[in-house]
Amino acid sequence: MSATNNAAQAGIGLGSAIAVAISWSQHESILWAILQGFFGWFYVIYYAFTRPGGLVG
Repeated sequence: MSATNNAAQAGIGLGSAIAVAISWSQHESILWAILQGFFGWFYVIYYAFTRPGGLVG
């Protein structure tokens, strides 16, 4: 495996982990956490844009 491939896999895993953490803090549901973990970075970006204050808090 190349370094680029390892970095890509780490990024996908990190996005899923962040999505699951956000989902659990919002819904406290395993099913929502699994679903939103599947979408990973897409859910993280969606959450960042739709929460009050946007990206700057």
